[in-house]
Parts: sequence; C-alpha cells; structure tokens
Amino acid sequence: MATKAEVLDFIRVYADKMAEHRQELTDLDQAIGDGDHGINMSRGFKAVIEKLPAVEEKNIDDILKNVGMTLVSTVGGASGPLYGTAFMKASAAVKGKETLSNEDIILAFDEAVGGIQYRGKAVKGEKTILDSMIPAIDAIKTSIANGKTMTEALVDAEQAAWEGVEYTKTIIATKGRASYLGERSLGHQDPGATSMAYVFQAAKEVALKAGN
Repeated sequence: MATKAEVLDFIRVYADKMAEHRQELTDLDQAIGDGDHGINMSRGFKAVIEKLPAVEEKNIDDILKNVGMTLVSTVGGASGPLYGTAFMKASAAVKGKETLSNEDIILAFDEAVGGIQYRGKAVKGEKTILDSMIPAIDAIKTSIANGKTMTEALVDAEQAAWEGVEYTKTIIATKGRASYLGERSLGHQDPGATSMAYVFQAAKEVALKAGN
C-alpha cells in the first residue's frame, strides 16, 4: 500500500537522486549517447518539484499526471517523452485514488512499462530503460505472490533493477543513439536503465521510512 504522502515523498526523493546523480548519468550517456541524460533528468525533476505544491492536495492520479506532463514539456531527448509517458500511464491506472493498494501499484508499474514500450518501440534486451524496469516489476510481482510486504518487494525490486543495469553492460545496444555504436556499445552501462534503477531505490527508501 502507498498513501498520497508517500507518493509525494517518492517524487521528492527521486528528484533529489536525479540532482545527486546528474554527473554520473551524464558521464554514462557521454560514452554511448547524447551525453545529456543526467542534465535532462535533473532539470525535468527540478521543474516537477517547483510545480508540486500546486497539485499536492489533489488525487494521486492528478499528481502523477502533472509529473508526466511536466517531464514531457521540460525534458529534451528521449528521456522526457519516455518518463513522461510512464507517469501519465501510471496516472490513468490509478484514477481517483487517494491511496494505492499493492494491486494498484503493480498495475501502475505495468501501465508505465506499456507506455514506455509503446513510445520507444523497444523490448527488454535492447540496452534501454526497460532492462532494469521490467526485472524490477517482475520481482515485485513474485515477492507479493510469495506473501512478502510491498516494502520487502521493493527491496527485491531494487536488487533486480541493479542486476538489470549490470546486464546492460553485456549486450549490444539495438535501440536509441547507443545503437549507432554497434558492438562498441558492449561493456557500457546504459544510462536510462541506471536512472530507472534509482526509481526503485527511491520507492524502497520511502517504503522503509514509512514502515509499511
């Protein structure tokens, strides 16, 4: 379960992580991409935080929709549309909700993945954001099915996400700008998969803090 306060906390914690890891993500992207992933993500979430007070009294879906729309309108490159679509799809999945059940959270993640796949025309295994996101969500589903709490599931999800990040070093990029490098993309960590792993790290930290 997640309350609206926890959703707001998650957004703030993730925004802090994008600011903290701005250079790391940019360095990763300079090796195989446009070199601006960290810059774009930190700028986008800075704008999200600036707009958050105007929507924090609204339902969770309105908050998530505002995050998505802000990212689409402020973040250039691929990351703005991809992350923005993910938040807007998650928003539509939890319409009218003041709190989220475990089923709501899983549905929101599933819809977010679907949005990214639709927008990016990508699948798992192409050295993209999906290579950490899909394993993390699968871990949540498995953990919940095995009777774990959502907090425990998010611990498992973060581990799966980072394993997905490591996996991106072992495959050749076939999507996005990194695909231009072909075999030279081998050995490089995908910046999008990395920024997505921080999503699950942030969610885990908020859940642990809330004591769910």
